[in-house]
This record gives sequence, C-alpha cells and structure tokens, in this order.
Amino acid sequence: MLVTGGAGFIGSHLVDRLVDEGFVVRVLDNFSSGRIDNIKHNLNRVEVLKGDLKDPDTALKALKDVEVVFHFAANPEVRVSTTNPEVHFKENVVATFNLLEAVRKVGVGQLIFASSSSVYGEPESIPVNEDAPMRPVSVYGASKMACESLIHAYTRLYGVRAVVLRYANVVGPRLQHGVVYDFIVKLLKQPEELEILGDGKQVRSYIHVSDAVEATLTAWRNVRSEFEVYNVGSEDWITVNQVAQIVTSVMGLKNVEFVYKPILHGVGWPGDVKRIALAIEKLKALGWKPKMNSAQAIKEAAKSIVEELTTHG
Repeated sequence: MLVTGGAGFIGSHLVDRLVDEGFVVRVLDNFSSGRIDNIKHNLNRVEVLKGDLKDPDTALKALKDVEVVFHFAANPEVRVSTTNPEVHFKENVVATFNLLEAVRKVGVGQLIFASSSSVYGEPESIPVNEDAPMRPVSVYGASKMACESLIHAYTRLYGVRAVVLRYANVVGPRLQHGVVYDFIVKLLKQPEELEILGDGKQVRSYIHVSDAVEATLTAWRNVRSEFEVYNVGSEDWITVNQVAQIVTSVMGLKNVEFVYKPILHGVGWPGDVKRIALAIEKLKALGWKPKMNSAQAIKEAAKSIVEELTTHG
C-alpha cells in the first residue's frame, strides 16, 4: 500500500489502520503540512519516503511494488486558495496528474482518492448526494474537481480502478487546520473572547477521523466498478455557533464573548460556503455507518486537540 500524504491528518490515521491490519505500507510525504510526529509511532513498521509528487520521478519511485494507492497528498487549507491559488493547482492538480501518469506506467490496479465536499460549492439544498452538480466556489474545490475528472479519464483509458471519496469536514486528533483547531488556538491565547469568521450561522456536518477511516476502507473493499464516488460525512449538521459553544465547553470556559467577522452573505472568507452537508446513503448501503454525529465528533476532536496543544505545544 502507498499512502501519499501519509504523514498528514487523515493520511496518518489511515496508515495506523492499514499497519494494524497487517498491510505493508509505504508513506510518501513532502512534509509541507504533514508531520513526522503523526507517524513516529509507526516508523519501525512503515517505509517513509520524503518526496514531492510535483516531481514526476518521485511518483514513479514511490509506486515501486505497490498494489494499491491511497492518494491523500494535498494542501488542506481551503483559505489559501483566495490568496495563493497556485498552491492548490500545483499541490493538488499537478501532483495528482503526475501520480496518475506513474500509475499508468507502472500498472498499479487501484487508486483511492481523497476528494472533498467543496466540489459541490454552494448547493441549492442540503444534504447533497453524489449526483448533485459540481460547482465549486473555491480554487481548492475546483482543484479537487479537476483531480476527479483526471482520475475518471484514466479509469476509462488505462484500466485503473478508482474510488473517489468526498469527505465533509473531518476532525480529530492531529488536526492542525480548520474551524475547531482555529477556535482552540484563539481561545488558548485569549480565553474571554472568540473571533468567529462569518456570522456563525454557517451550516456544516462534521465527521470524526475514526469514522472517516472506516468509511475509506469500506469503500475500498467494495470496489465494484472502474470508477465510484462516495460522500463521506455524518448524518446531521450543526452551525459554526454550535461548534464554538462545544469548544468553549470542552475547554471549561464561561462567558466567552463571540465576535463575528462576516462578509458577503454571512460567510467567513471568499470561497467559504454558507451551507453544506452530504447525503451518505450510498456508502451506508455498503454496511458503513458513522458512530458519532457532528456534535460528538466536534467534542471528541476538541478534547484531543486541546490535549495536544497544551501538553506538546
């Protein structure tokens, strides 16, 4: 097994699970957002290749003797795409193209790709299923959509079998970006006040990384066609205000003043969406079901992240 981005947030949790199940695992990471700390407990059980998929030779080297690729390497910070869109083009689209070319040349049979709910953009109604139109409003979402299109073409042309997983907001231990992490970092610095980007009424679903990894393996083990897409999320959704309340509660803080910074129609930044949640019936039909709802996932993630930040810094 090759896990690209295997030192990243979701990737490292996937590596844990694959190793525990007895698979031979190689991790490829350029360590731009991934951290060696995320995989240090597995260093004697996995092969770690430091390299960058923006280099075609790295992709070829990484695929030697590989049967299955879990492609999780990407720049995960959606907000970067407003200020530096080239990052997402290179880290997501160019990297994925180079990987696909290597997959074609080496003859790897299966590819599992970490896509995102951001491909749907601002849907007319929620939850959205896999057939909903893809109309991304961020360069991040557009880059993921472009990757999906490339993968689809390669499955049709070159016999690769691929599973595309559109993850909602995945949270849990080792997370170092996104709303939960941001809130905790801000509150550790200034416990009496919390700046909230947007009007706080933005709606999201959140899935715990343990549920996301279980979903990933369920989808992979049930590959039935050359190209399949699954939404990966929880069964409900909550507001950003509710996230803020859960986080302050976990941190034992009272009377925190919420300060809102909305733009446009109440979102937090250009490319942010007001409402997004995923229909997950297709994946549930394979026998998977999330163990936590959005609020439980946020609570467990907040506990883990607070502990990580206060014990390790």
